[in-house]
Amino acid sequence: MAMDDTRSFFFSSWSDRLRHSAIILLAAALSLSVVVVLGELAAARAAAIFACIAAAALVPWRLHNTAASREEARGANPVESAAVAAVVAGMPDPAVLLDRAGRVIHLNAAAAQLAPALRKNELAQFALRSPEIITALREAIATTEPRRATYLDHVPVDRWMELEIIPVPVPTAFGGTDKCMLMTFHDQTPLRRVEEMRADFVANASHELRTPLAALSGFIDTLQGPARDDARARERFLGIMHAQATRMARLIDDLLSLSRVELSAHVRPDTLVDIVPIVRQVVDGLEPLARERQVEVEVDLPETPAWIAGDREELLRVFENLVENALKYGASGGKVIVSLAAATSGEGQPELRVQVRDFGPGIAPEHLPRLTERFYRVDVGDSRAQGGTGLGLSLVKHIVNRHRGRLLIESVPRNGAAFTACFPQAKPPAAS
Repeated sequence: MAMDDTRSFFFSSWSDRLRHSAIILLAAALSLSVVVVLGELAAARAAAIFACIAAAALVPWRLHNTAASREEARGANPVESAAVAAVVAGMPDPAVLLDRAGRVIHLNAAAAQLAPALRKNELAQFALRSPEIITALREAIATTEPRRATYLDHVPVDRWMELEIIPVPVPTAFGGTDKCMLMTFHDQTPLRRVEEMRADFVANASHELRTPLAALSGFIDTLQGPARDDARARERFLGIMHAQATRMARLIDDLLSLSRVELSAHVRPDTLVDIVPIVRQVVDGLEPLARERQVEVEVDLPETPAWIAGDREELLRVFENLVENALKYGASGGKVIVSLAAATSGEGQPELRVQVRDFGPGIAPEHLPRLTERFYRVDVGDSRAQGGTGLGLSLVKHIVNRHRGRLLIESVPRNGAAFTACFPQAKPPAAS
């Protein structure tokens, strides 16, 4: 069966060549026949010339199709096969396979997203602008030895990346071996943020917890000593101790929340949420505080859903902090307005803006740029008296940044303050 297939393929290929060369052979036969008839050439010589022309037309020479030969040789290169492309495409981390000259042979979708300028058959060093990457790539190409490099990628957010370049021996189309370079990128941001989180937590906690711990220690010594039998002093000191313990618990909770948000700052939420009921829930939950401070809360929210890509629990923390701050520090104005409106960002993209405005004493201009810093307070005494930890607005800023939004702060002394959280508007979910 195999010999029949080979024979049929052999004869079919010759028949194809004969069909493609028929015009050439016919023209040669007619021309030689005319020359023989006119007596200019002997019949034997004419037959020999025709045999040479037929051989040139029928033998599968490739000298006349250099471009096609080059394409076929490239297609026969094992490194450029579909199997190798599938392996690179299936790698979980961004991966790029380069030839010895540094040209891109294959890259997966993660690498294309990390470096959109990468193109097949083009030099990778022109697309990867980081000096650390270029240096490691040149050294790996020159020495054909593994190289590692760590660099900081600033777009779209700060990310620490580790590059690993490994020479890979591969077979060639002619039976030899060559060296290609496999570049893989590993995101080290979570590990770096964990290290920073630990260091920041220790530094901030030790600084902020020192005061309430000292107060608790002093009151305990007093209750064990001079005030041991003083019931009135005991009740007053226990109340203060309870307030200090509550402050420490809230401080630790805010520190942990802030650290969790910073740890995932480079990962944008992708769940669609309607922020209208979230804002309503926050306002309803803070109604007792509003009555206690004798503040009227006006709500201006749309009747239709307002969709963004976000984390519901984190958004609750944002609006709780903004509204609670307005009720505490702007209570003298007697009114707080919470509104939601659609707008357009400076880049022309649609966004949703949640604004919390109070009519209290306002904030001096020199404080506005630093309001979102950790533990920064306009009035330290008033903040601590209100139970503040100095982390609320810092937490708000980090959550808004994680949602790829903006926090706008406007204030005029003696005319209140307005805090506006802006979020990119998302398309409504498709109806099921």
